[in-house]
Amino acid sequence: MKVFLVFIASLFLLVACHTYSEQDKSNFDKEIQLYLKKKGLKLDKTSSGLYRCIKSKNQGKLIQYTDSVCISYKGKLLNGKIIDNQKLPITFAIKDIIAGWKEVLLSARKNDEIVMVIPPHLGYGDRVLTDIPVNSILYFEMKVVDVK
Repeated sequence: MKVFLVFIASLFLLVACHTYSEQDKSNFDKEIQLYLKKKGLKLDKTSSGLYRCIKSKNQGKLIQYTDSVCISYKGKLLNGKIIDNQKLPITFAIKDIIAGWKEVLLSARKNDEIVMVIPPHLGYGDRVLTDIPVNSILYFEMKVVDVK
C-alpha cells in the first residue's frame, strides 16, 4: 500500500510540474538579453540560462548545499515592480530556495554581492503567487551577510 501511495504521489508531482521547451527558454533568454542591454548590465550566462555577476569580497569557503545563508536582497520584475525588499538580513536554508538562487549561492561566499536575472524555469515558473505573475523573469541584487 505504501509503495502504491508513493507511486501516486510521484505521478502527481510529475504531471503537475510544468516543463519548458527549448523555444520557451530561448524566448525568455531573448527577453533577458534585451533587458540587460537596455540597462547596460554585463552579467555572465550559465549553462542553465541564469545570468549573474558575483562580486567577491574574500577568498573564503564556497557556500555548500547543507548551509544556511543570511542575506539581504531586493527583487523585482523586469518592468521595475519591486516584489521583495529585505534590507535586514534574513536566513534561508540553501536546500529550500528557488533553483536560481541555489545555483548562484553555491558559487558564492560570505560577504559576496550578487546581481542575477532568473528565467522562469529557475524561479517560480508557472506557480500562481500573489505578487509575482506566472512565468516571470526575476531580477535580484543580493548580499551574503553570513553563512552557517
